[in-house]
Amino acid sequence: MSEITLLNEADLRACVSLDLPSIDAVEQAFVLLATTAVAMPPILRLDIPEHNGEVDVKTAYLPGLERFAIKVSPGFFDNPKLGLPSLNGMMMLLSARTGLLDALLLDNGYLTAVRTAAAGAVAARALSREDSRSVALIGAGEQASLQLQALRLVRPIDSVRVWARSFEKAQAFSIELARDSGLAVMPCASIDEAMAEVDIAITCTPSREPLIDVRHLHPGLHITAMGSDAEHKNEISPRALAQVDRYVADRLSQTRILGELHHALAAGVVSDESGFAELGQVLTGQRPGRTGATQITLCDLTGTGAQDTAMANLAFERARAAGKGFQFGS
Repeated sequence: MSEITLLNEADLRACVSLDLPSIDAVEQAFVLLATTAVAMPPILRLDIPEHNGEVDVKTAYLPGLERFAIKVSPGFFDNPKLGLPSLNGMMMLLSARTGLLDALLLDNGYLTAVRTAAAGAVAARALSREDSRSVALIGAGEQASLQLQALRLVRPIDSVRVWARSFEKAQAFSIELARDSGLAVMPCASIDEAMAEVDIAITCTPSREPLIDVRHLHPGLHITAMGSDAEHKNEISPRALAQVDRYVADRLSQTRILGELHHALAAGVVSDESGFAELGQVLTGQRPGRTGATQITLCDLTGTGAQDTAMANLAFERARAAGKGFQFGS
């Protein structure tokens, strides 16, 4: 009889935080994607349109890790009207040797939020200018706050601009963010205002229409786009994507279908993909990233099963070391 560990959200929050080791674990997942025979099937997606819901299932086996994760990640975007969170989910962690279930991680989406923010930090560390000090947050939800927290671990950020569809929400978010971070945070009434002269922009919205256009591009800018994780989502206009100096994907096979690249290909403004790289290839020096201070870079993050397996393994090892969780036999 095998022993299974049940970890709830409180257990996982006590063991896993958005710190440099978490960022490094996600970075290592990207490195493995570029250097080893990672097994990562396409994302399984279920849409439930009558309830504004979607469910993604992601998984990956990373050579060298003892376990692989299978993550079920629902997003039901009318839930706030019911007093419920939009995002939740769980991960199953199975032995890569036997296939037996080692742990159930009932994280309610917490680990996904952490690994998504960590991936943003990996992208910024690899592609933004090292002296980047200002950031535009396009979106004012939990992920925007986490993205800033992660970014500050890798870049000396001292000023923040915030745009949201509701200026009142941008104001409230900015007040809270300034209080928690101690940074200068300015709510912006327009994306034009938010993007003016910033070093880094992070888009983290469920937008179905482009938010960043050609007029928002300027020398030295880095953009991390992480909201386009489904075919209908789009934050970067195709023309803007076509004009950046360096486009980098988390996984090209995904961004061609789900990401910002998908929309640029559909619009016909991108036809030659030979210069495009994956983040792991940049990290390992297989393909160039930023090669000059005035270049404009863009990282298209759609979320990979490799990140989930890396984060689930990290969480399980930390929880086991801390004696967290409930043990039961199967």
